[in-house]
Amino acid sequence: MTKPPLTLYLAAPRGFCAGVDRAIKIVEMALEKWGAPVYVRHEIVHNKYVVDTLRDKGAVFVEELDDCPDDRPVIFSAHGVPKAVPAEAAKREMIYVDATCPLVSKVHIEAARHHETGLQMIMIGHEGHPETVGTMGQLPDGEVLLVETVADVATVEVRDPEKLAFVTQTTLSVDDTIDIVAALQARFPKIVGPHKEDICYATTNRQEAVKAMAPKCDAMLVVGAPNSSNSRRLVEVGSKAGCAYSQLVQRAPDIDWRALEGIASVGITAGASAPEELINEVIDAFRDRYEVTVEMVETAVENVEFKVPRALRVPA
Repeated sequence: MTKPPLTLYLAAPRGFCAGVDRAIKIVEMALEKWGAPVYVRHEIVHNKYVVDTLRDKGAVFVEELDDCPDDRPVIFSAHGVPKAVPAEAAKREMIYVDATCPLVSKVHIEAARHHETGLQMIMIGHEGHPETVGTMGQLPDGEVLLVETVADVATVEVRDPEKLAFVTQTTLSVDDTIDIVAALQARFPKIVGPHKEDICYATTNRQEAVKAMAPKCDAMLVVGAPNSSNSRRLVEVGSKAGCAYSQLVQRAPDIDWRALEGIASVGITAGASAPEELINEVIDAFRDRYEVTVEMVETAVENVEFKVPRALRVPA
């Protein structure tokens, strides 16, 4: 039986960003340096396959520092942690390595700097997301107020409308954030913003590639985890950019083939914490069923690399 023809559009950039790459490398180097087990507070990045692979190598994933023994190294996830966490680790004289993405750390430093000059912070982010919890936890309670939507801006209660600054989670939708920032600036004309948007280069680039790809596709699949903020934003961006059927899949077996019946083109991208193996697995699943032609949709070239912490570059 001849396979039906299908054009696969492959977004570039897609998948791993420099911060994720660095975080995974940190866990692998810690295991090499100190041996197993090495403890990791929270999923190092939001991807089950990555977490399972590291677990097989000897990483133990826990929710809180209380779940770690004092005598084994602990790593903090790429999303960042509240200030209280490294303080507690230091108090317990633990060996700890911070895998917080440098672009998230930049937001933490920014918040602290504004706080020192007497400004109250407003954070645009998703409640309960580890990155939001980490950033809000850089300052004392009540110093960072969270807004998730334009509607939240209208009701947020601030101490002094003249003394405000805002930061954003690094993995938000660029377009949605513009609207929230505009609402903040309209309500609080004196609010101080970041020099450059906090949304990171990788989030922005992946969303731009999806916008370029979406109008060409009958359907779009985003390889990523359900708890990955940047992956879920890619699905939304795809829908808004003209591809009505945009779906998140963790792996190839999650593809809903019935929903794809009769299509001629599919766009494929991946969130910043999804490894290339999973993208290839999805492409292979299409090759099994279709006569596939692959076309790249490239909107940027990334060559960002972040150094691992010094503690891992010196031998044990």
